[in-house]
Order: sequence, then structure tokens, then C-alpha cells
Amino acid sequence: MPELPEVETVRTGLAPAFEGRKLVKVETRRGDLRRPFPKDFAKRLTGRRVIALKRRAKYILAELDNGETLVIHLGMSGRMAVYAEGRTRKLGEFVYEAAPPEAGTGKHDHVIFETDAPARIVFTDHRRFGLMDLISTEHLEESDLFHGMGVEPLSNSFHEEYLAAALKGKKTPIKSALLDQRLIAGLGNIYVCEALFRAHISPKRLAGKVTAASIPLLTRAIKDVLTEAIAAGGSTLRDYKKADGNLGYFQHAFKVYGREGEACADCGGTIKRIVQAGRSTFYCPKCQK
Repeated sequence: MPELPEVETVRTGLAPAFEGRKLVKVETRRGDLRRPFPKDFAKRLTGRRVIALKRRAKYILAELDNGETLVIHLGMSGRMAVYAEGRTRKLGEFVYEAAPPEAGTGKHDHVIFETDAPARIVFTDHRRFGLMDLISTEHLEESDLFHGMGVEPLSNSFHEEYLAAALKGKKTPIKSALLDQRLIAGLGNIYVCEALFRAHISPKRLAGKVTAASIPLLTRAIKDVLTEAIAAGGSTLRDYKKADGNLGYFQHAFKVYGREGEACADCGGTIKRIVQAGRSTFYCPKCQK
């Protein structure tokens, strides 16, 4: 599933074709994704202007000029592909492909947005685990998707004091605590593994037992690994592509994730894989305590 850096990369790639643009035409080619589209979804979007394109956790938020927000979640295999129309190929800092005749007509092309950039944005989702919804902008944080969601790890609200308080007394493994979206919004399996490695903290250590000296290291590791991954365009492991069709390349910088049996780059130990809460965890038992 795309994690925070991948979603932020997609948001950045969508911005020139979406932000400040009018939705000239919107078409849905089925009645649902992970859940049904809201009533009159395409009709309510057509003619609206996107005044801001944001991200919350792993969701893309298109704030509209009528007081509603289009909420997009990519699910496990969802992709937003942007095609330039007419003679325009470069929008902002991106150069997009022209739309081939079949763009938007494939079996798994479920939503098509035409904007006045001019551009065509096609949402493709083979597994249909993604979702789209329309929610009142004013009440967004109260909705079932966002109610109780934790702080953004790249915001000023995420700092050493916050993390120390969030972990205090917790008897779950630190990796599970960091994946709890009620504490920190948007962190996923890959980047938690990488951050714990950088902070030299075992994923098996109880969250409440993380030492005071380790909290600043972990806070900085989380921010750094996410920032670096965004700069690299995210990580392409299977289906993920950026909005302009290119692949992310942060996977080449992984220190532990997916490297079971390989030598640790820091201490020469052997990277191990265990399963925690149904997810693969990669770490170095020698230098992560």
C-alpha cells in the first residue's frame, strides 16, 4: 500500500493539473470502489474549481470552491495518471505524456477527471481497495475517515515531547505503536522499519520502555526518512508509479526493509525478518536494541 511519501509524491504530481483548475468533466465508470461513491458524485464535482490540494495521512484532499472536499485514497494498487491535453505537455515542473486513445477506457480505469489545465487525470485501481468521497470541508476532521487521527509526522506538532507523551506507559511493541494512526498519521510499515533502524531501536522493544535518550533520535529518524523518501519520489516495490508515470527510487536506499539475510550496513550483523501483527518487520538484532 502506498505510504505517506508515495501519497505526497502523487499529490505533488497532481497539483499542476488539479490545483487552481476547474473540473470540466468528471466520469465514474462503476458505482463503487472500496465503498460506494456518494450520491451524484460526478455531477457534484463537474464545474467545481480545486482551490487547494493537500494531504492528510495517506489521503489526498482536493478542497473545492463550494465548501466540499474531494477525498482520495489510493488503496493498495490505485494510481492517478496525469495526461496533458492539446499542445501543452509541461505543467509546472512536470512534463506529462499526451493521453493515448485508450486512456480512461481500460477495464480498471474507474474515474476520469478532465480539467481546464487542460489535462486528463485517470484513476486506475485493479483491486478496488481505494476510495473517493465528498465531505464538508468544515467538518472533515469529524468524519469517519479522519476522526481521532493523530498528528502529521512532518508537522511542527510532531516533536520529542509529543512522542515521549504518546509512548509513555504503552505496553505494545514500539513498531505497533508507531503504526497506530491515532498517534501518528500516515506512518507505514516500510518507513517505520527504516526509522527504527536509524534510531537503533529494536522493533520488539515495548513502546513505554524506549529510553528518554532514544526519543530525540527516533523523532529525527522519522522526519528524516520521510523527507528523504519524498525527495526520491517514494518507493516503487510493485504497482506504485508517480503521477507523471515515472517510478520512485527510495527503495534503493533501504537499510533493512526487504533485506532479510543481508549484512547490516552499520555493524555487519545479519538483517532478520519477523512478523508483527501480520506484517513483515526487518531489523538488525545486533545494533537495534
